[in-house]
Amino acid sequence: MCGFAGFVAPSGVHPDEARVVGERMGQAVRHRGPDDGGLWIDEAAGVVLSHRRLSILDLSATGHQPMISASGRYVIAFNGEIYNHLTLREQLLRQASTQGGGLPEWRGHSDTETLLHAIQAWGLEETLRRSVGMFALALWDQQKRILTLARDRIGEKPLYYGWQGRGEIAVFLFGSELKALKAHPSFEGVVDREALTLQLRHNYVPAPWSIYLGIHKLLPGHTLQLSLTEIGKAPGVLPTCRPYWLLADVVKAGRADPFDGNDADAVVALESLLREAVSQQMVADVPLGAFLSGGIDSSTVVALMQTQSQRPVKTFTIGFHEKHYNEAEHAKAVASHLGTEHTELYVTHEQAMAVIPRLPTLYDEPFSDSSQIPTYLLSQLAKEHVTVSLSGDAGDELFGGYNRYRLTRSLWRRIRFLPTSMRRGLAMLITRVAPTMWDRVYEIMRPVLPEGACFTHSGDKLHKLAAILASQSDQEIYRRLISHWNHPADLVIGAREPNTKVMSSAWSDADCLEHGMMFLDAISYLPDDILVKVDRAAMGVSLESRIPFLDHRVVEFAWHLPLQMKIRQGQSKWILRQVLYKYVPRALMERPKMGFGVPIDDWLRGPLRAWAENLLDEARLRREGFFDPTPIRRKWAEHCSSQRNWQDQLWDVLMFQAWLEANVS
Repeated sequence: MCGFAGFVAPSGVHPDEARVVGERMGQAVRHRGPDDGGLWIDEAAGVVLSHRRLSILDLSATGHQPMISASGRYVIAFNGEIYNHLTLREQLLRQASTQGGGLPEWRGHSDTETLLHAIQAWGLEETLRRSVGMFALALWDQQKRILTLARDRIGEKPLYYGWQGRGEIAVFLFGSELKALKAHPSFEGVVDREALTLQLRHNYVPAPWSIYLGIHKLLPGHTLQLSLTEIGKAPGVLPTCRPYWLLADVVKAGRADPFDGNDADAVVALESLLREAVSQQMVADVPLGAFLSGGIDSSTVVALMQTQSQRPVKTFTIGFHEKHYNEAEHAKAVASHLGTEHTELYVTHEQAMAVIPRLPTLYDEPFSDSSQIPTYLLSQLAKEHVTVSLSGDAGDELFGGYNRYRLTRSLWRRIRFLPTSMRRGLAMLITRVAPTMWDRVYEIMRPVLPEGACFTHSGDKLHKLAAILASQSDQEIYRRLISHWNHPADLVIGAREPNTKVMSSAWSDADCLEHGMMFLDAISYLPDDILVKVDRAAMGVSLESRIPFLDHRVVEFAWHLPLQMKIRQGQSKWILRQVLYKYVPRALMERPKMGFGVPIDDWLRGPLRAWAENLLDEARLRREGFFDPTPIRRKWAEHCSSQRNWQDQLWDVLMFQAWLEANVS
């Protein structure tokens, strides 16, 4: 795993200045690659590539980057892993033998070198289609004078780009993180208020937006080409991005050609695919382990790791003393059954809150998924023992794990025939009772409630139910469930909210509501929240994270499965459970789903109250000029009095305020 950065100055660069700026940009992402650094400059073309290396495969100097192809035509800066690169080498050797050409002369055994040979033989897009992996890359073609940026299919690895400056001094910047772009003297750093509205709605800034005007995220599964010949005619114009893989096409293919085997066939096929994905992702020249929460997804990954390992797999879990947030006991039981070498750390609220000052620089732009805190602590724990860690992320989006997939349709069926006025009245009645009072009522009623009605934070969930009762369609219920602030443009001064695919009235090409929600989550929430959270937390401590569920062969297989193999009789991830139950007793896994969170609501009323009050001060908000203070102060007062739990909405604003304080002069 690595990090890279670079720029293109169409008017050319002075070598000494280019070296200083390039090294500064690379140094900004040194945490992504502390083992080695490199710089490559084409003075005449004005192209600079800077790279930082975290050595995982081929620890020798033959893996140094930026790397030049054997022909001298291509120069690459690469971040990620190509898990099937040895297979690609075999294909290249067979092709050379068949066609009578010279055999590739390998200098080392890194996947970056494999990529360069493959690009020379097949071209970039065909190489990407043949590759199994996670990656972002910058490729300079010295012959055609074209810079190409590319990102993996689902978006595990980040890649930012954009023009800064105007006219003859315009510079095209790109890099793994925004802090690398900020290290260039031409970076302007103007806050994009429209992107801010998106962050308030989703708790993240979705691609292709970033928090800065003129800077974009490359969409997953896309490439971008910058031709020096073309930009000479129109510097500053954004090049066109084009896809080499689209999840929408996968969804259509799954609908046109659904899996036609029986349940047993499907379970065997999924287990085989997951086993291969896990096996390939266990290849490393450094110590390797896995995150283990004790849930379905991570337990499946660890079980498949342990069956293919000759020694106990190293597993890691974070525990909390607050029982509603603690999964460590479940993880320990799974680890004991599988025989892993398990390490757990029970975190105090002081340790967790100590992470908060780091968040603005760790994530580069406002990001307010509060599970960022335990994710960082878990990564920090794992890094003490390993350099690579596998995780169970993406199982929810592929196999119907989120509660909203099961509840949206049934909720709509129950409320659709009720008059809107009646639904609004019911919502008012629910919200008049504080969440803490509902929690007490629930605890009293719990012994007589059915098993399916057992869940944590009942008061908060009832208040969320109240917020969606006025919905006019099942699609609107979904949009409300994924939204924090329902009208963020009313909050951000001088902004309008862009129309994203998630918020569009147009739905997806999926065959049912549940698959539609899963698709929209997979193209937005997964890459822009989950994968951002994991990548920045892990790379912040120089730990490589790998996600077997995002092997594109697993993704494509999942979309050929009918919904009943994912959600059956009200139970999520049915087919994945059948795989897991071959290795872990059902009794260890049958429990309500828990989120990976921290008690932000209580912290804001207690130890974080002074910090939050300072950031939410009305005079400060007016002076900075981004927010209308009135709705923020109202929610803050209601939250502090325990009348309502506005932790999500307030955390969105607080993370922007903390980011603004740390990043904008």
